[in-house]
Amino acid sequence: MYVNCEVVGCKARVPQELEAEKRCVLHFTLELEQACMLMRRETAVGACTRERFSEMRQYIVEHGAQLARLATGGTGLTDETKARVLSTFLTLMNSRENIERIAARQDAERRIAG
Repeated sequence: MYVNCEVVGCKARVPQELEAEKRCVLHFTLELEQACMLMRRETAVGACTRERFSEMRQYIVEHGAQLARLATGGTGLTDETKARVLSTFLTLMNSRENIERIAARQDAERRIAG
């Protein structure tokens, strides 16, 4: 079954690996990068709970795995799309590192304060 991207104005076909999201590769990667940017902003404020850090980690892991399935699933991707996927992987990895660093710093501050 062929599904088209549900982003307004986009007529691109949705690969099987992204049918649940109803997003084409471009819009899926753009949304992941946007989510990573929002998570970085949220952590920069310094008021995240341990539970929220855990949610962020889980989001990154789940979507990274989904992106890996897309990249290795046999869907014919153009070189430009492959580059976008790789760039999004880098964004996810950098976001995870940032989250871990800030979570460790906040844990240390909580131990000192408590």
